[in-house]
Formats: sequence, structure tokens, C-alpha cells
Amino acid sequence: MTHGFGPVTPPDSGSRAEAQQRQARLTKPGGALGRLEQLGNWVAACQGVCPPRQFERARVVVFAGDHGVAQQGVSAYPSEVTAQMVTNFLGGGAAVNALATVAGATVRVADIAVDADIDDPNVTAHKVRRASGPIDRADALSAEEVTAALNAGRALADEEIDAGADLLIAGDMGIGNTTPATALIATLTGTEPVAAVGRGTGVDDAGWMRKVAAIRDAMRRARPVVKDPVELLRVAGGADFAAIAAFLAQAATRRTPVILDGVVVTAAALLAEDLAEGASAWWIAGHRSSEPAHTLALRQLRLEPLVELDMRLGEGSGALVALPLLRAAVATLAQMSTFEEAGVTTTDADTATNTAFEATDPASSTPDLRK
Repeated sequence: MTHGFGPVTPPDSGSRAEAQQRQARLTKPGGALGRLEQLGNWVAACQGVCPPRQFERARVVVFAGDHGVAQQGVSAYPSEVTAQMVTNFLGGGAAVNALATVAGATVRVADIAVDADIDDPNVTAHKVRRASGPIDRADALSAEEVTAALNAGRALADEEIDAGADLLIAGDMGIGNTTPATALIATLTGTEPVAAVGRGTGVDDAGWMRKVAAIRDAMRRARPVVKDPVELLRVAGGADFAAIAAFLAQAATRRTPVILDGVVVTAAALLAEDLAEGASAWWIAGHRSSEPAHTLALRQLRLEPLVELDMRLGEGSGALVALPLLRAAVATLAQMSTFEEAGVTTTDADTATNTAFEATDPASSTPDLRK
């Protein structure tokens, strides 16, 4: 099912093979840079060129949206924090801003469903509604709204790619958004709520029990539409989830690599893969969130995260921590000298080791570093 998305072309296998061959000629023992070598090969495949180019315009888009289910006490913070954090993003005072500066990326904020009136047309250009519905007792969106949200995500990807973005990261901000994320993941992976629910923003035991109950009720409502990604987003997701899913699907359609962030973005990624089959070949997982549902979603997508730092902030923060690793992979593949160029003696053993590593390189057949 494509649901209006163009066909997804896989990353270029010829450039990947060329990258693997170059790795074998670089001044290092075969496989000595481990997953950095696999990452470099993946970037070369995505760009269709070897050696790959360093990323010049990595772009984070933070999708902001509130959720009616937050009124059930599933978060440690009140809903007004979402709008306050949008202001913080715009002022450069959030974690995503600090990490983007370090990683060499820029940040854009998109109000998709914030339950407030934000006075910035650049932020609200793609707003669908104020707060998605309470998924434990009502649909998140109407049919018209889910279409509008999908169109918003597709348009945001197009805008960034047309402006020159060569790597995209989707971030999220929304009080209560780990509740629909967990409901979607648990529904799609057939997991009981108690095994999937985490602490989100840090809820206490009573809040955790309320969250489990809300997710259980949302899953009951979602079950009849589990095989239709658009309907599932409409019933049990929200405007921000639909927009992120479309953003990820469109990035793949347009051959632009993505670093996935935490549980909210990865929940949307599960739906994006259904919207545009093969999209996940264009993604890598930046990190593993401490939210249990995130591991379930990564397993479903067969993605192995680059870092594990027990992060659970969202905003795109985990993906940004991983971005310098991706830059390192590009730099080593593109800038290191070959044995011949450096006048360094190689041995038959070196060549054999390199050949063995290529044969077992997960990136040789699975561009997103799947297990």
C-alpha cells in the first residue's frame, strides 16, 4: 500500500559495493572500524556515490502536538508545557537546539496540533487542529484531519529537501504523546500494554496505572483498523503521528536518509513503512530509548540503534547524539588514504580479513543495519 506516496527505490547497491571495496583498501585492518564501516557503506548507497559526501545540511523538524488523552493524568507535566516548549525551541534554549549545534544540524519547529494559538505563521503553516482527540474514548482525528496531517508531513519533507536538506531527523514535542506511541506500537506488535508501557516524562505508580488503562482502552478501539495505517493513525494516533509518518515516507520516496529518534518517531515509522513499503531502507536508528515500546518497534523494523544512553527526551535528541557517528563514518570512508596512496604495505592476511568482513557486513544486504 502506498496511500499516495511514490514508489520507494532502495539505496544504490552498486555504490554500496564500491564502498565495500574501498573499505578493503583503506589503511586499516579489515573491519577494524566496525559499524562505522557499515554506516559509511549505507551513506554511499543512499547518496549513490563513493566516496560519500559529508552532510552539509542536516535538518531537524520538531513536530509539536497535544493529545486529549493527557487529560487522563498519563503525564507528569500539564499540557500547557507543549506550547511553552515550542517557544523554548524558537528561542534556542532546548536540548534539541544545543545538540543540533554540536552535531552540525539546524532546527525547524512545526505546530501540527498544539492546544494553543502560536503567533508565528512559519510555525503554524501546517497546523491541522488544536490537540488530537482522547484516543482512549474517541478517535484522534476525523477523516479530513488525518488527510490534512499526512499532507502536512509530506509537504514538510518536500520543503526541506527542496531547500537542500541532505539528511532529515524528525523530532517530537507533545505532553502525553508516549501514550498514543505505545498504543500504536503495542497494537502493531501484538504486545500486552503492561509489557509496553514506560514512565514517559516520569509518572509515578498511579500515573503509570492510568497510562496502562488508557492504552488498553485505545488498543481495544484500534484493533478493528490495525491493517489500515491511515485508519489506525486516525483512530489511535494523532495529527503529529500522521504528519511524522508521512514525513518519513516522503523522505524515503525522495531518496533522503533519515536518523530515527525515540519511541514517538519510531511508532510513526512503523506506520510509514506501511504507507510506503521499503521506506525503512532509508532510515537508521539513532538510539534506544528507555521506553519499553521503543525496543519493540525497533525489533519490528529490524533496526539496531547506534547508541544506548537511557535517553527518553524526544525532540530529536537521540538522533542528534548519533549524527556525529554518521559524520565519522563518512569522514573515514571518504578521507582515509588507501594502502597504495599512503605507500603502506598490505598483506594477503589483510585482504582475506577484509573479504571476510564484507561477506558478513549487514549493510551488504540490509542498508538500514538490520539484524
